Amino acid sequence: MKTIKNQRLYVGMMAVALMTVTVLATSVSHTEFKPGEIWTDTNGVPINAHGGGILYYNKVYYWYVEIKTGKTRLPESNRSWGGTRVETVGVSCYSSQDLYNWKYEGNVLPALQDDPNHELYISKVLERPKVLYNRATKQFVMWMHIDSQDYALAHAGVATSDSPKGPFRYVGSFRPDGAMSRDMTVFMDEDGKAYLFHASEDNATMHISLLTDDYLKPAGRFVRVFEGRSMEAPAVFKHQGRYYLIASGCTGWAPNAARSAVAESIWGPWKELGNPCRGPDEEVTFRGQSTYIFAVADKPGTFILMADRWNQKDLSDSRYIWLPVTFTDNGFEVHWQASWRLEN
Repeated sequence: MKTIKNQRLYVGMMAVALMTVTVLATSVSHTEFKPGEIWTDTNGVPINAHGGGILYYNKVYYWYVEIKTGKTRLPESNRSWGGTRVETVGVSCYSSQDLYNWKYEGNVLPALQDDPNHELYISKVLERPKVLYNRATKQFVMWMHIDSQDYALAHAGVATSDSPKGPFRYVGSFRPDGAMSRDMTVFMDEDGKAYLFHASEDNATMHISLLTDDYLKPAGRFVRVFEGRSMEAPAVFKHQGRYYLIASGCTGWAPNAARSAVAESIWGPWKELGNPCRGPDEEVTFRGQSTYIFAVADKPGTFILMADRWNQKDLSDSRYIWLPVTFTDNGFEVHWQASWRLEN
């Protein structure tokens, strides 16, 4: 009996210890950004958030992202450029009020496991999800890169939801204005007009397409910019009446020097400004690649660059680089900081 009681006492103590660890894990609170380090959500689980973008709605930030999990493999069709992949899982959403601490809201656009012909089937490509809120239709509209495993489809996809937390309903995909579309982002101007920036023409030239008033498709007006420059991973923002862009060259998963540009009109002309990165590994964008730039609410002139630090051999262990944008007389810069906080 004594042995049994001791065992029960031991089991009870272990249960209390596990509960304590769980409580500690769920009560993790971050107070600063640490670029490139593992970032956990409010449950203490590493955030799985790649190629994403930010929506600010009703005083809450929503972070929409690619889920990368499972075994990393190299399909034969991508062997020439080292295009490793994991099976597509879907698009996750995280929410936050302070940008440091993120609550996992779930998979808001799941991939399909039972229909090989569907564009959201697990073997196909779903990348760089971005969400806009349409004030007129009261719909949340997600744009994303949709492709075949060998990247030959080159489509932009659209999904909609009544809530920022999803679920999103897949509408379909197409080539915007009849042109190829791979890496992309969306940008909404102060007047409510929205635009799609996307790598086109086999990534050689970027296209900017005006979207219809419901944000569901191109409106028919577009412009070709950075002709022959082979740019991808575009991120766009506006400050004091000027439009700014950051993007990367096309080197697969390998990092390269970031590029930046400025324009007085969204339609251009766009003037390239060079690499805005400053600090260790600036020549390879701090070993990352741009994905989005957003304004911090209630802090005029404060913008954050979001970048992915891809791990080609283990994509699920790719990390995130968030850094503040600094404005200069000629444009903007992004300085490396191992840790940093937003100013009060």
